[in-house]
Amino acid sequence: MAASEGATPERRPQQRKQVLLRLDPLVYEALARWASDELRSANAQIEFLLRRALAEAGRLPGEARPIPRRGRPPAGPETGTP
Repeated sequence: MAASEGATPERRPQQRKQVLLRLDPLVYEALARWASDELRSANAQIEFLLRRALAEAGRLPGEARPIPRRGRPPAGPETGTP
């Protein structure tokens, strides 16, 4: 039986989805300023807000992976910096 005929496909590592999002320019500017204040990109801020809204609504899937951390890794005791 083919996978399209009702069989449950094996769970494969998923690539991050790309979506086109159209926003009012003023809404985007406000979002970009907010993201900058929190040291995030506009894209990361959108994902953060969507995840928070899904969690508050009880709709965030339990198997959803955490947001990937980007940027400089935190300093650890082996580097001698706080």
